[in-house]
Amino acid sequence: MNHEDQYHRKLTTADNAVASIPSESIISMGMRVATPPALLKALENRVRTGDIKKLMVYYMRCGGVAMKTIFQEDLLDRVRPFSSMLTKDEVKLAKKGFAKGKKYINYVPISFSRYPEIIKRQVDLDAFLVTVSPMDKYGYFNFGTSGDYAIELSRHADQLIVEVNKNMPRTSGGTLLHISEVDTIIENDTPLIEEPQRETSELDKKISDYIAPLIPDGATIQMGIGGVPNAVCEQLRNKKDLGIHTEVITSGMIDLIKSGAVNNSRKKLNAHLNVFTFAIGDRTLYDFIDNNPSMACLPVSYVNEPQTIAQIDNMISVNSFIEIDFNGQVNAEFIDHQFSGVGGQLDFIRGVYYSRNGKTILASSSTAQGGKISRIVPRLNTITTDSRLDVDYVVTEYGCCQLMGKSTTERTHALINIAHPDFRDNLIKQAKEHNFI
Repeated sequence: MNHEDQYHRKLTTADNAVASIPSESIISMGMRVATPPALLKALENRVRTGDIKKLMVYYMRCGGVAMKTIFQEDLLDRVRPFSSMLTKDEVKLAKKGFAKGKKYINYVPISFSRYPEIIKRQVDLDAFLVTVSPMDKYGYFNFGTSGDYAIELSRHADQLIVEVNKNMPRTSGGTLLHISEVDTIIENDTPLIEEPQRETSELDKKISDYIAPLIPDGATIQMGIGGVPNAVCEQLRNKKDLGIHTEVITSGMIDLIKSGAVNNSRKKLNAHLNVFTFAIGDRTLYDFIDNNPSMACLPVSYVNEPQTIAQIDNMISVNSFIEIDFNGQVNAEFIDHQFSGVGGQLDFIRGVYYSRNGKTILASSSTAQGGKISRIVPRLNTITTDSRLDVDYVVTEYGCCQLMGKSTTERTHALINIAHPDFRDNLIKQAKEHNFI
């Protein structure tokens, strides 16, 4: 049977596509742009009719699409979300549950690089649902923006159900999916989710002023999402021979590539390629990565694997923190409750530790809640995302300090020096009370 015949034999409606998912089942789905709206709407309908009795969902950052369909509050007696990276909407839903004495969201702490392996080892998936680009003349769909865990978990599930969308770009790397691997196909050419690039604030620029000098010509960079990474990218446009090996490719990084500062010429691993595991941005970003052979979207188990990152000389990662204590311990995911997730921050911190001339940079504003609280504290009151053994450079709008190799007393003084001036006297007092200085 040729590719076109296979396609038409497997093509159906969204309702028919999800009908084969067992009444009591475990599923996973593509994240962010790859979360399939028509399939989730059809699945919501099955839950509402009572045809789905128990649905366990393992995923990361499915945001608005899932929230408007299967994760609606009145369905959560039958649908059980198991997330390893929450969106703001999921946090709001979790808090609603707390207020009623209910647990709406089950958080599963896993580093991004390990996510596919751990889920494959411990969870039997009945189905994987994902948005893909149209099939080409050779019989291949493309995962497009989302290599991440989709590349591996889609092949782990008993059923692979794809939602074909002509708006999904085609990327190079490891994103091909053959028609023979797919069980069921639907078509839905809805516009892709977009996250426009956030404007950089004066505060973002002040913080980036301390980060940009730490990044030399020829460095390979990893950036997170947000105003500070975008501001850093703006400041790097006069650099030479930069490379990209990053968890997420954003509009700020695309602009940096277009400026000519990035050519990946000094990378020994994946030379001349911009390596990433998922993309999020606006239509301009999706058009740039579409059929662009320099944009290599690869599985997160490779991109974020510390042993992969360690092979890249001059690797520099830039991420954020919620709070850091005098020991150098970092909380990057918890504010009275699970706020986001571990993601790949610790993956890159651990990998860059072994990179020749590598640097890990954690950067945030010195205060939170409109200046009411200091992000620099004597001791963390919650969980630790990054251990004190791994943290190196820390940056706020008041400066930069390096913790690696420093005593706890030296770390305390260095962190207080980059704290907001309004909190420094009290931090010194607390440091003395806790015998840090």
